[in-house]
Amino acid sequence: MIRTELDAAGIADSGLRRAYRRCRAIAAEHGRTYFLATRLLAPDQRPAVHALYGFARHADDILDELDSTVGVSERAERLQRLSDRFFGGGDHRDEPVLAAVDDTVRRYGIATDLFEDFLASMRMDLTITDYPDRGALNRYMHGSAEAIGLQLLPILGTVVAPDEAAPYAAALGRAFQLTNFLRDVAEDLTRNRIYLPADELAAYGVDRELMTWCHARRRTDARVRAALAAQHDVTREVYRFAAGGIALLAPRSRPCVQTALTLYSEILDRIEATDFSVFSERARVGTARRVQVAGGALMRSWWARRGRSDPQPAGAA
Repeated sequence: MIRTELDAAGIADSGLRRAYRRCRAIAAEHGRTYFLATRLLAPDQRPAVHALYGFARHADDILDELDSTVGVSERAERLQRLSDRFFGGGDHRDEPVLAAVDDTVRRYGIATDLFEDFLASMRMDLTITDYPDRGALNRYMHGSAEAIGLQLLPILGTVVAPDEAAPYAAALGRAFQLTNFLRDVAEDLTRNRIYLPADELAAYGVDRELMTWCHARRRTDARVRAALAAQHDVTREVYRFAAGGIALLAPRSRPCVQTALTLYSEILDRIEATDFSVFSERARVGTARRVQVAGGALMRSWWARRGRSDPQPAGAA
């Protein structure tokens, strides 16, 4: 399968093929829902999407290494080295992820300032553990989430000017990350981080001390439950806006993005169904449901690549 993808994308160089294979393996191992959605893209699109995931994962791994011996200054230096290598040029043959993402940037004309924005937000994670308000959180998410959606847009393609589709692509990235923030409250607290606006939590009588109390006892206090429900509603609104952009994408890319939107938004359903028990369990969409949603999308994707919007009825020519 990977050989077919690389051939379809016109990637002939043996070193680059190895680099893209490495990125695909990273996506398959660490991004289950993400990787499943990429199976709905045309084969020529998949290597580039895997490369973008590999780069983001590489930076994230630098930040989230739980080894206490790796201090902030060392992580900052590692991020800076990553930035220097990425923007410094060269063929990166000894660094597969950088080789693949550099090739992807050049193939699709992806704006490099999106990677600057992404790395800027990653640096914020080194020292910032709380966000006082929505504006501060949005500034972080511009680089950490919206930039990812905008990086993907040239690969997905659009039926309108890219600038017209950009706000929706950015919003979908933001919606996915807001979902992660709600699902991973307990995990983020383990890393001493809270990715929820402090002033909006305070409106429900919630602060870091109460969140830490819930985490330690694996219980969701009633005040925290109400605050999380409000954040849940905000995230739903972002999904509603982002969904309006799917029709602006190239037809062959729509099933993939719709599947990702559906499955990720259903994580919100699971969180709500457990009455926001985010401190005692991690919300997941089951394998059967993922396969069900992806199965229908696979047929739509197949037909879209052949220039048809819907499968023909039985007996059609």
